[in-house]
Amino acid sequence: FYPPKNPDFAPLPEELPPLMMICHSGPTAATDNSLSLKIQYWTSRGFAVADINYRGSTGFGRAFRELLNANWGIADVADCVNAANALVADGKVDPQRMVISGGSAGGFTVLAALTFHDVFAAGCSRYGISDLAALTQHTHKFEARYNDRLIARYPQEKQEYRARSPLNHSEKLDKPVIFFQGSDDKVVLPEQSENMANALRQKGIPVAYVLLDGEGHGFRQPENIRNVLEWELYFYSRIFNFRPADEISPIKIDNLNI
Repeated sequence: FYPPKNPDFAPLPEELPPLMMICHSGPTAATDNSLSLKIQYWTSRGFAVADINYRGSTGFGRAFRELLNANWGIADVADCVNAANALVADGKVDPQRMVISGGSAGGFTVLAALTFHDVFAAGCSRYGISDLAALTQHTHKFEARYNDRLIARYPQEKQEYRARSPLNHSEKLDKPVIFFQGSDDKVVLPEQSENMANALRQKGIPVAYVLLDGEGHGFRQPENIRNVLEWELYFYSRIFNFRPADEISPIKIDNLNI
């Protein structure tokens, strides 16, 4: 947990900070406590940050990593939700201004948390997964059978894939989301973000969809890396009605009535 910190600014008395919940990718990768300029970007702009190693994260032994077997989309999501609730109970963050953000597998955790739980007020999915069956059918050969362990055998138990896919339950998602997607992504196809964004757009939910030309699975161009951070902050500034300290070029947000 990283509280907000900026030597040039102080919060208003009795004001609790918004929370940025970060979901790492993998899903069996991990985060650590080494210097992260991205985390400092958020803490220096008034956000508290929780960057957790949910069940299944590597680096804590095989037994801990295997807790995600058959539980992807369940255990990881529950741990993010419980961590956020614990921070609220401890009086460290504003329960009305909690957001969740992640890329790739972390983007799936974001969408699942927003779809199946009512804890976070908004979210950001970067090249995230909304349809697990489509991921299994179209992903690269190296991870072709990865989901058999993380979810269930496919196609024998395809109903489990449908049950956990946010796209199949988009009627439950009523929170604003910003999507970032690389046009050349061959791991998580652009349709994963496009279809989910379209579903929210049709429901009248505030949504932004940003397609980055020439980017693949993960963003490499320095300008895009900077823009994605700034545009995510801009999105939250419009949702929560605050003015960022930075001068940020605006992006289009559909269905925003503020």
